[in-house]
Amino acid sequence: MVKIGIIGTGFMAVQHMKAIAQVPGAAVAAICNPSGRHLDGDFSKVAGNVGDQNPVRLDMSVVKGYQKIEDFLADPEIVAVDICTPTRTHVDLCVRALAAGKHVLVEKPMARTSAEARTILAAAEAAKARGLILMPAMCIRFWPEYEWVKQAIESQTYGKVLDARFRRVAQAPGWGHGHFLAGKESGGALFDLHVHDVDFIHHCFGQPRGVYASGYSKVSGAIDHVIANFHYPGGPIVTAEGSWAMNEGFGFCMAFTVNFEKATVDFDSSRSDRPMRLHVAGETTAVKAEGKDGYVGELAYFAGCIRDGKAPTRVTAADGVVAVEICEAEERSILGSGYTTLTESIP
Repeated sequence: MVKIGIIGTGFMAVQHMKAIAQVPGAAVAAICNPSGRHLDGDFSKVAGNVGDQNPVRLDMSVVKGYQKIEDFLADPEIVAVDICTPTRTHVDLCVRALAAGKHVLVEKPMARTSAEARTILAAAEAAKARGLILMPAMCIRFWPEYEWVKQAIESQTYGKVLDARFRRVAQAPGWGHGHFLAGKESGGALFDLHVHDVDFIHHCFGQPRGVYASGYSKVSGAIDHVIANFHYPGGPIVTAEGSWAMNEGFGFCMAFTVNFEKATVDFDSSRSDRPMRLHVAGETTAVKAEGKDGYVGELAYFAGCIRDGKAPTRVTAADGVVAVEICEAEERSILGSGYTTLTESIP
């Protein structure tokens, strides 16, 4: 049994609790929150922008609750630590958890800056000698519709990709305002939301030669709406839009359109009728991507890596660094640098 301790008790922690409950051979063993909030196990009022909104109430007779981080990390029953706390805490918690001999899953973005992300990467590399793994929680790589299109891109079932557009837009987050809407800490929508598509684009097409982005701030003081062009010499044309700037009532939408030589696939999570559609030779068909949501996928993969004693390959700590570096390049582009070149620095 992979016993997981979750630090943080907000919306993302709840999503991970729901996911772990669906992973055979894994269980939530403990939760930790220095504020003491939700240590009674009642998460019925915690909600967010994706996933089901069913209330969660942990059985605290079998799950331990910790207010002190040092006591939480010292618990010998905890095999892995799942870090679902504000971005500003990630470096300290990752380093401490690895030092305590725990495997680590850390929410995105891995850190607020690439320099901080590299500190985490260095700690993760050093911990490999003790058989420990660290994985950034890039759940979109495990989302069924995104897995489907990734496979189609790799196999060239419909020919090469000519162009691809990714979109992740929402009204300002109505939870965790102290963190999300403090742009210096969260990085705004650019780093906290758009990073999902940045990582997936890197996953599908590799690191771009450069980026050109435009955007603006609305709610956090950082970049809350971004439209970015990713430069791949010789193609494909790849763009992505990310936003927290939509007005109240808009909700949340994640979407993509990938245009192959012989087909177009279009996915829109806000579309109740056939959210993913495939257009081939004048015919439109609904595509049902098999599998549970990306949270279940990433937690199942993480737990499997621990059980098998293997380092993760589907998403790595180095990938977490690259995603932050690309977001930083977009930020520089928006703030006046224009086209910004990226350098391949991590294998």
